[in-house]
Amino acid sequence: MAKVAFCTLGCKVNQYDSQAMLERLRDDGYESVAFSDFADVYVVNTCTVTGTGDKKSRQMIRRAHKQNPQAAIVVTGCLAQREAEKLLLPGVRLVLGTQRRGEIAELLRRALAGREPLIAVEKLAARTPFEKLTVRGSDGHTRATLKIQEGCRNFCAYCIIPSVRGPLRSRPLDEIRAETERLAQAGYREIVVTGIHLTSYGLDLDGSATLADALECIHCVDGVERIRMGSLEPTVVTDEFIARLRAMPKICRHFMLALQSGSDTVLARMGRKYDTAQYLQAVEKIRAAWPDAAFQTDVMTGFPGETDEEFAQTKAFLKRVGYARIHVFPYSEREGTRAAVMPGSVPKAVREARAGELIALGREMEREYIARFVGRTEQVLFEQPCEGGAEGYTREYVRVVAAGAPGALENVRITEACGDFARGEIIREENGAAIR
Repeated sequence: MAKVAFCTLGCKVNQYDSQAMLERLRDDGYESVAFSDFADVYVVNTCTVTGTGDKKSRQMIRRAHKQNPQAAIVVTGCLAQREAEKLLLPGVRLVLGTQRRGEIAELLRRALAGREPLIAVEKLAARTPFEKLTVRGSDGHTRATLKIQEGCRNFCAYCIIPSVRGPLRSRPLDEIRAETERLAQAGYREIVVTGIHLTSYGLDLDGSATLADALECIHCVDGVERIRMGSLEPTVVTDEFIARLRAMPKICRHFMLALQSGSDTVLARMGRKYDTAQYLQAVEKIRAAWPDAAFQTDVMTGFPGETDEEFAQTKAFLKRVGYARIHVFPYSEREGTRAAVMPGSVPKAVREARAGELIALGREMEREYIARFVGRTEQVLFEQPCEGGAEGYTREYVRVVAAGAPGALENVRITEACGDFARGEIIREENGAAIR
């Protein structure tokens, strides 16, 4: 049996797309192995959000060729959509973009039968449809990713994604429910809802559905016990949205609320659709409903023209919000974006130094957030074995280690905060008495 190995770079949308492609190749007779193993086919699902993503994508293509010079390499994803011809590196037989992933098995057969590499990258247009990819599960996890939306039409000054992911496309509610039912029947207890710009879900459906409608569609499926949302923007956090979420007890108290900068002048140059006051209002609405909600965000340092004062404003704003986790990355020029030709380029060393400061701050805030849970009893969904039992996550996405078993959903008393995770003891009741 031929063997296939995947390397997925970038976001959860890419993870979903890779799982869909993997299942199609399995259906075509392939056995999946780790990317570090010897394989007949390697699939690299690329990322082009930053220059680092470009670099890692090319490194993984070269690594695959080095592991097995005779293997066929498939390159797909955002960088492939953007630079297909430039990715015809040694060993590459097929290049896909951000469409036609569902045809990977057939296209791979064509590529292997031909003498020259096959480029199957379609140009994205206003009428490009939502690609009907589906998944049956997620390898090695008790939670599964569900993609409900594709594309973006915001065109922020720094972002290349609208040009490589195409126009806004929302998945119909009946398809969302059908896939949720399949995942629940396969035993997945937590669904992670994702999309390129999740906040925009339904805007292309003529008012027939909203993000809250999609979440309710998932919530009503028996067997699903948790729903975790992907990245949102503060503009979606209205009183109505909060009210509808509160009526869905399966929603996790974990909000990935995009920030990018804590400076209003930088946000304006970026072309973001909110300012810090609107952002803070969204945080306050969420905290009023769920006082212990975890906030996670992305922050960019060194955007063109960012001054020391603007950076200080960002740092102060992060402290004011008090995040459970932040992802920090230095600004990276993307050819074809407005920001790439903006004046006031910040030296790369300064971008990286500022990123280092915020990463240190993020670690400190994460430790402080986790410490708040010591002494509490929280429900933990265990995912994988580790030293000391198994590790899993609370609804707030606090990582917990206890003497549990993968797949179990247990009540755990948090006994100790250990930096970026917590330790706990399982509490069960038998004849009305708690058993530890």
